[in-house]
Amino acid sequence: MRRLKAPLGPVVLDPAGSALTEDDRKRLLHPAAGGVILFAHNYQSPEQLLALTGEIAALRQPALPICVDHEGGRVQRFSLGFTAIPPMRRLGVLWDRDPESARRAARAVGTVISAELGAHGVDFSFTPVLDLDYGASAVIGQRAFHYDPNAVGALAAQLIAGLAGGGMAAVGKHFPGHGYAAADSHLAVPTDPRLLKDIFRKDLLPYQAAIEAGLAAVMPAHVIYPQADAEPAGYSKYWLQEVLRAKLGFAGLIFSDDLSMEGASTAGGIVERAQAALQAGCDQVLLCQNPQEQEVLLESLASTPLAYPQRVERMRRNGGRNFRKSVAYREALDVLAAIP
Repeated sequence: MRRLKAPLGPVVLDPAGSALTEDDRKRLLHPAAGGVILFAHNYQSPEQLLALTGEIAALRQPALPICVDHEGGRVQRFSLGFTAIPPMRRLGVLWDRDPESARRAARAVGTVISAELGAHGVDFSFTPVLDLDYGASAVIGQRAFHYDPNAVGALAAQLIAGLAGGGMAAVGKHFPGHGYAAADSHLAVPTDPRLLKDIFRKDLLPYQAAIEAGLAAVMPAHVIYPQADAEPAGYSKYWLQEVLRAKLGFAGLIFSDDLSMEGASTAGGIVERAQAALQAGCDQVLLCQNPQEQEVLLESLASTPLAYPQRVERMRRNGGRNFRKSVAYREALDVLAAIP
């Protein structure tokens, strides 16, 4: 099959299984397709993953960037043949005893993620989680480094540096913060009623640190902050343009969270959800594990080009195929093994 030469579009979607079907190829070759996200249902073994990513990369030019949620703990899609990454909470616990050891551990996490994903043709992971642990959100929970924004910012900056050492970009989530809202945005529409001054004073601090450390992309939360906007952050020009772009000076890529989540339902159907996200300031939208809706969404955005394709280009793995053979990777494995 001849490689399609066409600009990338705004939709990030997942294949149906561990190898591409003809329907997968049709969707990935659609002009609105702009990236691929992989899940556990796309993984069987390191060899199978390498074959899958190779086939995806060969479909079109420029190639579709390939990503995955590979944070550690309970959010790690690839297990067999990959190092088990600890939940970020363990780094926060270590921080309370020995901040320098926690920093080394956070950098080691980034190093191992970038080495192992990069060796298998994956461009980036949706990490780090920058939410604060207020003890309210079960869906965040152990995924958060700490409740202290300074600790979260410091550890996230080190993880970003570890990723960058292996040529991998970082994605901070869930802006401006999902840690205070108790409801799970996969299943409900969470609300965070706090005053804006409290969100700015605490939840935005890790984003400032991460942006200074080279954060390449941000994913907003499907959470409503009624003191600022009646819409979830991912549909809010206030949060994405006034705060993230203008106040924090972020110039990278903005991904929507998965539009199939219940937290995204406030905008209507899938087409309306995508339009709301793009109009608010998202560059790309995710729609996962729903092939029929993916086809509807792709058709609705067939003539919607990326406004800033350079932001997507920054997400591509920069080398890193052989980083797993490096001394830095071996040392990082030793650091991870020593985390209490």
